[in-house]
Amino acid sequence: MNQSKTAFRMSIKRRIFLSALAATAGSSVLSSARAQSSKVGSNDTSDGMCTIRAGVLDVAYRQSGPRDGQAILLLHGFPYDVHSFDIVASRLAATGKRVIVPYLRGYGPTRFIDGATPRVGQQAALGNDVIALMDALDIRQAILAGFDWGGRAACVVAALHPERVTGLVSSGGPGYNIQNQNTFLIPRSAQWEREHWFYWYLNSRRGMAAFSADPVAFCRYLWRSFSPPWNFTDAMFLQTARSFANPDFVAVALHSYRYRIGEAPGDPMLDAVEKQLSDSPRISVPTIIIEGAEDGVDPPSDIESALQHFGALRRRTVLTGVGHNVPQEAPSQFAAAVLDLCD
Repeated sequence: MNQSKTAFRMSIKRRIFLSALAATAGSSVLSSARAQSSKVGSNDTSDGMCTIRAGVLDVAYRQSGPRDGQAILLLHGFPYDVHSFDIVASRLAATGKRVIVPYLRGYGPTRFIDGATPRVGQQAALGNDVIALMDALDIRQAILAGFDWGGRAACVVAALHPERVTGLVSSGGPGYNIQNQNTFLIPRSAQWEREHWFYWYLNSRRGMAAFSADPVAFCRYLWRSFSPPWNFTDAMFLQTARSFANPDFVAVALHSYRYRIGEAPGDPMLDAVEKQLSDSPRISVPTIIIEGAEDGVDPPSDIESALQHFGALRRRTVLTGVGHNVPQEAPSQFAAAVLDLCD
């Protein structure tokens, strides 16, 4: 074996090792996010990009609309970033709303404050980040709207902290994106397993090595398979792909998909929150579910599976010709759903 191949394999093993090691360290839980949020003012730039210390992160986010407007947080998924909401955010801000679009942990300019903080991607951590950001920005209540990872974070906060959420727009699958770790290991249908093939790929040694070596190529393929009808351009993809250069993107993403099927440990400090989420807590806040009929990974499921989890479901909309990235593929419909929950 030549020296370059040896170095490459050592690099991959080191990244996988560091990802697993990070999951064993301690971090804040949802209930302690408030104490860890910095009240230092955000740093604004002319293009609307801001940063603020919130919980375990220095969060980069885009802000638009008046500061005294009704607060709306738009939360992106994997493998996407804030650009999924470019048109949605503009339309909401034009109606006088205060719109916050953060880069999630592991994406874009968002950074972990401490090198020892676990680089985990589990749902409790994502919910923790949302609460920490709201606290840092002095936002007492907000409408949360998201898809994929962002939809999961929004559902977590809406379920566990309903007093902070005035409305929820959730996209993907049944709309209830909270994972029950007790049941997630139960085998699913062959169709479900086929749609979620990348879970298993990212849990194989070969898949982890391939994703670590070239996350951009892997994510481009996911864009195509998640949204078959969407004719996105190279420029659109590359605009988002810059966010995958975050030094923690690979570790956070790998942990997310390894943890959810029991192949990586979670952060022990989040165990209590994950236990709450494994009870599938009901979401009581006003909710709209919006989904793409051609979603290649989380196609719409029976509405009955959603009704049992929501106490105030306003409506569920399934959009023909739309895939997984609903806000970018159907911005008018997504923005309208958010506005329907506004004061």
